[in-house]
Amino acid sequence: MEQKSTMGEVLAECFGTFILILLGDGVVAQVGLAPRLAASAYNWNTIAFGWAMAVMVAVYVTGGVSGAHLNPAVTVGLAVKGAFPWKKVVPFCIAQLIGAFFGALFVYLVYMDGLISAGMPNVWCTGPGSTFGQAFWGGAGGSPLGVYSLRTAFIAEVMGTAVLLWGVQASSDSRNLGVGANLGPLIVGLVVLTVGLCLGGPSGYAINPARDLGPRIFGAMVGSSDLFTGAYWIVAPIIGPLLGGAIGVLTYDWFVTPYLPKKS
Repeated sequence: MEQKSTMGEVLAECFGTFILILLGDGVVAQVGLAPRLAASAYNWNTIAFGWAMAVMVAVYVTGGVSGAHLNPAVTVGLAVKGAFPWKKVVPFCIAQLIGAFFGALFVYLVYMDGLISAGMPNVWCTGPGSTFGQAFWGGAGGSPLGVYSLRTAFIAEVMGTAVLLWGVQASSDSRNLGVGANLGPLIVGLVVLTVGLCLGGPSGYAINPARDLGPRIFGAMVGSSDLFTGAYWIVAPIIGPLLGGAIGVLTYDWFVTPYLPKKS
C-alpha cells in the first residue's frame, strides 16, 4: 500500500512540475516571441504574474496527491525540518526534474516556429543579471542599469527561496494564519509573485533547481547556446535554492514556531 501511494505521489510531482514549466516557461516565450501589443506593454510584471499563476495551477492540480512540492528545495527543506521522509527525497527530486524537462519540450512544441525564427533563444532557464530587456529578441526592450555578479545572483536565490519556504510553511501552519486547502495554492502563487517582483532581478529567481535544470538540459539539446557556460548554472539556481530552502525551514522554526499559540 505504501509503495503504491509513493508511486502516486511521484507521478503527481512529475505531472505538477510539467504543468509548472509548461505555463512558466510558456509566459517567457510569450513575452519574448509573440508580443501582440507594443513592447512596452510586456514587462517584468507579465513574467512574474505568469509564473505565479503557473505555480498556483500546478499546486491546485496535484496538491491533494503529493503536497505539490514541485521543487527540490521544498522537498529537501521539509526533510531537513523533519516534516518529510528522507527516503522519498530522491524519487521526488527525480520526478520533478523529469517533469520540468517535458514541460520545456511542450513549450518548444507550442512556440517552435517563433523559437526557430529567433535562433533558439533562451526561454528555458535563468541567467546572471537577468533583465527584461534581454527577453526581447528583435523587439525594443529596456537597457539594464546594472550588472550582477554570480555572488549576487547566488545570494538572491538563497533569499528568494527562503522567502518561498516561509510562505509555504505559514500558509499551511494551522497554528499560524494557515489557510484551507482551497486557498493554499493561491497563497503560494502570491508568494512566488512577491519573490519575482521584489527579489527576482539579479538572477531571474529560479528558486527551484528542477525548474531551472530540466529546461536548461532541454534547451541545450535543441540548440540554445551557452546554457552550461561557466559555473552559474550550478551555483545560483541549484546550490542557492537548496541552501535557501533549508535556511527557510530552519529560521521559521527558530523565529516563528516557538511563539505560536498552543493547539487547544
